[in-house]
Amino acid sequence: MDKLNLPTYNFNIKLEGQRKLIFDSIRRKFVVLTPEEWVRQNFISYLVDSKNYPRGLIAVEKKVDVNRMPQRSDIVLYNNKANPLMIVECKAACVKISQDTFNQIARYNMKLQVPYLVVTNGLTHYCCRIDYDKNSFEFIPEIPDYKSLV
Repeated sequence: MDKLNLPTYNFNIKLEGQRKLIFDSIRRKFVVLTPEEWVRQNFISYLVDSKNYPRGLIAVEKKVDVNRMPQRSDIVLYNNKANPLMIVECKAACVKISQDTFNQIARYNMKLQVPYLVVTNGLTHYCCRIDYDKNSFEFIPEIPDYKSLV
């Protein structure tokens, strides 16, 4: 798999027929190891190991209804009161992050109304803080750790 701009982690990967599977510690099951899944699993490990997000407050492929259409956000982080804090949209390393990617995460946020949005392809990471009172947003240089959000 691609080398990412994240720390290196050890994963439980197995071969099942012609498919590679990776163990997702959040969903507690093996899932197909696609290039996007590789980024998602590495980013989850980064959030847990480097940014101290509790595994129990992370949802993966969270269903979000957008205009009555079911969508799935890659990662949603919550506080201990079950309020969503951050949405993370993951793309494969070979996918360039574009305006479409930001539009996609913005659609999810119409429903969840989180204060932080992150878009990553594992190589480039963008983090945005939203100020709903001022109806504005700003890109911030680093993804905040869990304690700074709660």
